[in-house]
Amino acid sequence: MTTNPRLLMEEFGLHPKKSLGQNFLHDPNALEKIVATAELMPEETVVEIGPGTGALTAQLAQVARHVVAIEVDERLRPVLEAELADYANVYLVFEDALKADILQLVGTRGYVVVANLPYYITSALLRHVLEVHRRPRRVVVTVQRELAERVIAKPGDMSLLAVSVQYYGKPRIVTRLKPAAFWPRPDVESAVLSIETYDKSPLDVPDDATFFRVVRAGFSLKRKQLKNALASGLGITTAQAAAIIEAADIDPRRRAETLSMEEWGALTRQVASAGI
Repeated sequence: MTTNPRLLMEEFGLHPKKSLGQNFLHDPNALEKIVATAELMPEETVVEIGPGTGALTAQLAQVARHVVAIEVDERLRPVLEAELADYANVYLVFEDALKADILQLVGTRGYVVVANLPYYITSALLRHVLEVHRRPRRVVVTVQRELAERVIAKPGDMSLLAVSVQYYGKPRIVTRLKPAAFWPRPDVESAVLSIETYDKSPLDVPDDATFFRVVRAGFSLKRKQLKNALASGLGITTAQAAAIIEAADIDPRRRAETLSMEEWGALTRQVASAGI
């Protein structure tokens, strides 16, 4: 097989779709780094989202017991079937990954998610794979570098995305990728992001739903003080919000992006105890 996506697409008379954000990763070193980062065990299943022309899929198939490759672009079926013909452990699924029932596809086996994601789908896809009741052991995604840096942010520069991902796991940037690692070349740099998931979030909160209701409320009014955002998001008075925030030992004048994960946990517990 060839790892050159341009030659493959030309062979099958295809062109990348800008609407799908198709930039195919082909750099051999980057592909090897992603497989190594996934730290796959021989008995595991890997769910690959966006296999493209199959360059990474083939390498994953040499390590994992099963590879479930989910591709939204039906046009790539003949390419993938031809390139992966020698790998009996690869199962191709042609559908929107956001609609795919990942747990049904992997069965009861442990699994890891690997993906090369266009910018517009990254946040939604991360939620889709992290919010299931039986999460992957690890998520390794290639994303726009700017977004990867948002995910690993620290207090002072937090966002709803950062809090959401860090609630479910520990993210880190493994390596940065130049545009030349892809075809067609994107206009921005990318990064390989690894998220080692928790069996259970280390935060002491009543439940996931309450935590995210509080966090969404906190980030609901950008650049506003936390007491105002929380009041608006939870439908309570500013005075009530301030009292709850102070009870969590947080200054009500602070802004959502400055809070640590532990402070979000404390705030969630106070909201729950107030019966709001």
